[in-house]
Amino acid sequence: MNETPSANRVHIAFFGRRNAGKSSLVNAVTGQNLAVVSDVKGTTTDPVYKAMELLPLGPVVIIDTPGIDDEGNLGELRVSKAKQVLNKTDAAVLVLDETSFHGEELSPIEENLIKVFEEKNIPYIIALNKSDLLKNEPERQMALSLSSGSQLEFFPVSAKTGCNINLLKEKIAAIAKTEESKQRLAADLIQPNDFVVLVIPIDKAAPKGRLILPQQQMIRDILEAGGAAIAVKESELRETLANMGKKPALVITDSQVFAEVNAIVPPEIPLTSFSILFARYKGFLQTAVRGASALDNLQNGDKILICEGCTHHRQCEDIGTVKIPRMVKNHTGKEPEFSFRSGGDFPEDLSAYKLIIHCGACMLNEREMQYRRRSAEEQNIPFTNYGITIAHIQGILKRSIEKVISG
Repeated sequence: MNETPSANRVHIAFFGRRNAGKSSLVNAVTGQNLAVVSDVKGTTTDPVYKAMELLPLGPVVIIDTPGIDDEGNLGELRVSKAKQVLNKTDAAVLVLDETSFHGEELSPIEENLIKVFEEKNIPYIIALNKSDLLKNEPERQMALSLSSGSQLEFFPVSAKTGCNINLLKEKIAAIAKTEESKQRLAADLIQPNDFVVLVIPIDKAAPKGRLILPQQQMIRDILEAGGAAIAVKESELRETLANMGKKPALVITDSQVFAEVNAIVPPEIPLTSFSILFARYKGFLQTAVRGASALDNLQNGDKILICEGCTHHRQCEDIGTVKIPRMVKNHTGKEPEFSFRSGGDFPEDLSAYKLIIHCGACMLNEREMQYRRRSAEEQNIPFTNYGITIAHIQGILKRSIEKVISG
């Protein structure tokens, strides 16, 4: 698996009404028959994702969404799916059908969608698809003033003939370009030639024959900083530290063996976890540290939402559905109620919950994690993650964030 992880790719989503030609345009941009195309309205029922390279931007995820104007009970569910994509969108393409658009005004549906783009600070462009049916000049571009006062520019394209598809790609790359995040996983915490010890349990839950994504990314980040990554199981940690001959600059552990590793690593050696470093990397570490204090005030029947950014086959001792709930119950002596969500399923209304405990979010991009963090903060719901929860319960939170907490 040498591809850039989805969470580290720019997410570009295509929005619009049914039969505007979103799927055809996605196929033209990707150069593949990725999305099913039909004259029947509502053919796209769920968001479709495609990882690709979009030069000169680099690795991206292209997302085709259901029509934002779908109707009926099933249509409402499709529209809801499309709106969920907005929370992870780094750049948007609003697709209009030029055969039904006369350059005078947008529909309320499209105006509302643009309003959401602007509220969420999502850069966007507007493409007039099916321009071949009107035989428009390829160079022709148009402008339109919204009722809000915004001035829009948009241009014709044709998924059928390929007209302006390369220009569309260039415009997408231009609006999606953002300054690279200065935040690193661990590289800014070490110096060249430093040793970093990674403690990686190999148990029934560990995937056969490979390391999980956070471990792979951490090793790469350390190597890019000129450091040496030394991976060991917790059972070999004590002997490894004794035989190194040089004190490691940092020990990073899987949160599930935090207590065991804490007992082995001398206090003068900084210790943290993969999950804590990912909380810092995704921009919600301080929120998560504050949220952990809610663990001390839980009562019987309080509802806790446990979220994971991916879907996977759960083992009998799954950390999210088994280990974390057991730890929380033992810590509080109470019987709270647990709800579980995975993948892109994150509720808009969080008012029923007393606490949200999230995974490390290695599979979610920063924009989506910031949306989830803000949703919790705006509704006054404490928000934390697996690693910080475990460190707090085991009384080692202060030690585990001393090296990594910022500003």
